[in-house]
Amino acid sequence: MSWVDGQPTYGLSVHDRGFAYGDGLFETIKVAGGHPALLNRHLDRLALGCQRLAIPYDMAVTRSQIEAFSAELGTGVAKLILTRGDGTRGYAPLPSCQPRTVLLGSPLPDYPAEHADTGIRLYSCATRLAEQPALAGLKHLNRLEQVLARAEWQDPAFAEGLMRDTSGRVIEAVFSNLFFVQSGTLLTPSVHRCGVAGVTRAELLELARQVGIPTQVADVSLEQLFCADEVFVCNSLYGIWPVRQFEASVWPVGQLTRKLQRLIADLTRNT
Repeated sequence: MSWVDGQPTYGLSVHDRGFAYGDGLFETIKVAGGHPALLNRHLDRLALGCQRLAIPYDMAVTRSQIEAFSAELGTGVAKLILTRGDGTRGYAPLPSCQPRTVLLGSPLPDYPAEHADTGIRLYSCATRLAEQPALAGLKHLNRLEQVLARAEWQDPAFAEGLMRDTSGRVIEAVFSNLFFVQSGTLLTPSVHRCGVAGVTRAELLELARQVGIPTQVADVSLEQLFCADEVFVCNSLYGIWPVRQFEASVWPVGQLTRKLQRLIADLTRNT
């Protein structure tokens, strides 16, 4: 199932700047019962990305396309790709570029239940995230760092990989955000230099504040991670996976992790 600019089709222009230069953004949206989960969060991040990249957009039209596509999809994953549209050879965008939206539907991934139940192991990725504040936090189309990182391991014992920046700071996992608990405080790495500001990450920070859990967003070193009481990763499709092991460090599935798992699962079921 695929739509381009709100119409069912399987064709896309070879002149699209998203294809040629990665000039665009994307959102991966969980759909249940015809409803897109955390849609406002996704649209807020998309709006920020369009502002940073100077891509004109009509948020009302984009919302209506996502809602209509989700209603037809029913249950699954709606991937929205928004590009600057067609252009000519060369980096400079034409003033006449018309943004293009692509919606792709697919089934929900069939992740093993034990990932959420008993936790996962993290692979230590050698690929580093480049520091680029102008693009930091955005879900832009340039994902080659993640492609290289995910190609580093084939062992199914590792469900995710930990990524650091070129200065060695802990940033995120390959397709997830990272959280850890230290002395009752919920911490997550800053993504103002690189990394993705995930919608589930934002929702968890808000949920934690609402129920009185102290939160902190800060630079994180490996040493801090090793000293954590609980560790978990999250994204918009699977919710929360506890991390039970990274390198020689082993963690239990903690009470705070379980509480947040229940809260985010209830929220995504009801949106």
